Formats: sequence, C-alpha cells, structure tokens
Amino acid sequence: MPDNEDSVVVTQSGLLPLSKLKRWQWWVLVAFNIFFLIVGQIAAVLLGRFYYDQGGNSKWMATLVQTIGFPILFIPYFLFPSITNSSTTSTTSLSLPVIFLMYVVLGVLIAADNMLYSVGLLYLSASTYSLICATQLAFNAVFSFFINSQKFTALIFNSVVVLSLSASLLAVNDDSDKPAGVTDKNYALGFVATLGASALYALLLSIMQLSFQKVIKKETFSVVLELQIYTSFFATCVSVIGLFASGEWQTVGGEMDSFGKGGMAYVMTLVWTAVAWQVCSVGVVGLIFVVSSLFSNVISTLSLALTPLAALVVFHDQMNGIKIIAMLMGLWGFCTYIYQNYLDDLKAKRKQTDATGAVLSEESTPLLLE
Repeated sequence: MPDNEDSVVVTQSGLLPLSKLKRWQWWVLVAFNIFFLIVGQIAAVLLGRFYYDQGGNSKWMATLVQTIGFPILFIPYFLFPSITNSSTTSTTSLSLPVIFLMYVVLGVLIAADNMLYSVGLLYLSASTYSLICATQLAFNAVFSFFINSQKFTALIFNSVVVLSLSASLLAVNDDSDKPAGVTDKNYALGFVATLGASALYALLLSIMQLSFQKVIKKETFSVVLELQIYTSFFATCVSVIGLFASGEWQTVGGEMDSFGKGGMAYVMTLVWTAVAWQVCSVGVVGLIFVVSSLFSNVISTLSLALTPLAALVVFHDQMNGIKIIAMLMGLWGFCTYIYQNYLDDLKAKRKQTDATGAVLSEESTPLLLE
C-alpha cells in the first residue's frame, strides 16, 4: 500500500498508473473492489442455489450464466481510456495465433471449471459448497510452487494442511443438510466435482500468472480485463454449444413454466446471477490491478468462507458442529496464508528500500568527492 500521501502504488506487476492517488483514495479503491468481489460472489452462489431449489435443473444453463455477462466488463474497460492506452503495446510483439490459442484454451478450461462448479452446487447446500471451494487456496499454493516457483514456507504448509482437513471434515459430514431429493451418491459426486473445480480454478490462476510473465509480459488494468473478456467469450461459446448438444435447451421452457416463483422470477434469477458473477469479476480484476493477483485470490477465499453465514440467513442452512469447525479451520488457513504474504511483502519492501538507498549513496559519492 502507499507509504505516504504522494507515493506511487507498486504491485507484483510493477509500477502502475496510480501515482496521482493519495493514501486514502487508494484505500477507498481497494475497499470498493473488495466489496464488489465479496458481494458479487456471495450473491452469485446464493442465486445459483436458489435456481436449483426452485426447480431449475439445467447444469449447462447454470454454467452459461457464469460467463455470459462478460460484456459488462466493457464498462470499466472504456471508462479508463488512459489506462487502456498505456498498455496497448502489450500484445503488439506477439503473433495473433499465439494470443488466440491462449484465449481459446483458457476459455475451454474455464467452461469446464464452471461446469464442475454447477454440478457441485446442484448436489450440495450453499454452505457446504462454499466451504469446499475455500480449498482453492491450498491448491493455489501447491500449483504456485510447481508452476510459478513460489516458496513453500511453514505458514503456507500449515494453510494447506488446515484447509485440506477442513474439506475432509465436510467429506465425512452426516449429509443432514443436503438438498431435498439428493442421494448419497449424488452428494458424493457434488463433493468431488466441487473439489475438482477448486483445484482446476487454482491451476487456472497459476496458468494465467504464467501467461502474464511469459507471454503477455504485462499485468496492467486493460490487459487483465482483456484476458477476462476474451476467455469469458470463449467459455460462453463452449457453454452454448454444450447447452444445445446436450439437449438441455429443450427443457428451458418447461423449467420456466414450473419454476417455483414463476416464469419472470426464473428469467430474473438467471439475469441477476450473470450480473453478480460479473460484479465479482470487476472486483477480481480491480484487486489484481490495484494490489496483486494473490491478494485477489485471498479475498475470494475469504468471501467463500463468509458465504455459509449468508446461506444460514437466506436458506436457513444447518450449521452443525462439523461445519462450524470446518469454517473456523478455513478462516485459520486463510489467516496464516495472508500473514505469510504480509511477511513476504515486508521483505520485498525492505529489499527495495535497501536497493534505493544503495543507488542514492552511489549517486551522491561523486558530489562528496567534488
């Protein structure tokens, strides 16, 4: 964060065009992005569970609404033309086929990940689903170690173990809160699908970070938005193909007519689910730009840990002893993870200060000699 009123914000991606922001303005910007991410993600998960509870049964439709709202991202993209222009050269040195292929592959993986999430939410309660999703932080630590060369410290190891144990507790839960009509086999399928989705999401984050470092070689606001928009476009294309290829499109009319709250509520549920996911995306992209991709993922995990409380209020999900312990363990794993990154940030700032002092000392030496 900024050290003084006129400081420049520096993140893992380098110097960003935020130098005109004062300390309090930077904090307001961070707070707004955290708000968008947390509220958007909680609302999207609750609306997704509401869709299934009221009679929705199309997994491809639930997958489609997670990315089809991507045109909303053009709003912040065009609202910051100066920032966009500063990064227009980010891909000029790269061949279009390479960029195109990267977007297509990431888009297909995102569609697959969204499908796994849809299956998980179909067979699990919103609270159980969210607690399992929180394991993405543990998977992220593992993949970052192998793909992005991130150090595996004692605190990171503790976070991985605690989050893994938290998921294991939910695996042996008595299933008393599973949605009506869900069999033990389907519950197990939902658990495995959600765990797999969390792992794939963490892998996607590592691949995206590697893409920024090796392919795009920039992580500015517009470039991050472009990656989000184009990958969402291809993910949406895959979801549309899946919706029609599976034949689920033929059941949409029947779903609308039999929806518990009526046809209009069916349409509005899908629309606001799509909007909520994109509000979350704005928060994710904003935090990547203003702070770092790692901080964005940490806040996303915190949001998932808070979702069970929202599900308790909205859907009256049961919070038995096992789920409470799992939630507390998830929060503990989150705290140890973010504390490790706080220590890493202090170390990086200390090195930067030492390097700056050394440069100033070298520059002042000739003057002293004169």
